[in-house]
Amino acid sequence: MVFRRRDRRAWHVVLAEFFFPRGGWPRATRYVIHRLRRLPDPPHRIARGILAGVFISFTPLFGLHFIGAAALAWAIRGNILAALLATFFGNPVTLPFIALFSVELGHWILGGKLGFSIADIMTSFADAGTEIWANFKAIFTTDTTHWSHLGEFFREIFLPYLVGGLAPGLVSGLICYYLSMPVISAYQRLRDRKRRDRIEKKVAARLKAAEKARIKAEASAKDTEVQP
Repeated sequence: MVFRRRDRRAWHVVLAEFFFPRGGWPRATRYVIHRLRRLPDPPHRIARGILAGVFISFTPLFGLHFIGAAALAWAIRGNILAALLATFFGNPVTLPFIALFSVELGHWILGGKLGFSIADIMTSFADAGTEIWANFKAIFTTDTTHWSHLGEFFREIFLPYLVGGLAPGLVSGLICYYLSMPVISAYQRLRDRKRRDRIEKKVAARLKAAEKARIKAEASAKDTEVQP
């Protein structure tokens, strides 16, 4: 492939750089913003994609954020690539706080208990993933499947997270929508003006070169006529 890395990274290096980018999170954030501004689409479609990606970041659908963001962006006629980039809103730095707030808010809405910690939520997701994998392997072995812990995880963590993340996800998505649209519009106008300036300069340079060539040709023709 054309864009394949020459030096293939080990899996632990890829995982480490996901949580701690080589250039740091500020640089990674600037890169995402730069890519969003350069997308070739009207500002309102890019802003809708950003709304979709930010909203999906508040859901507990880990591993499906890209699919969910793309589907939502398609449904609201937003830019799908912008939606995929905007899922960066739910990065390893912000995700624990998003999860804690969403779970607590979900329990408050559903009338459940409060007082969860970030460690409790992350541990519950890790245990649920382990149990799902164990049950999947049990299909091909003689092991017995166990679903009791997953039921408790759904009631205590997943459902409250899903319910509690809807409102803050929508609010955050709308804020990003209204903030990003004028910024993208201004950037695109500046980009278009610079592109027109470059084209005008190239046209002027070509006309100037053509005029010089014409004058040189006329001078050469006159010299030829003067000679006996």
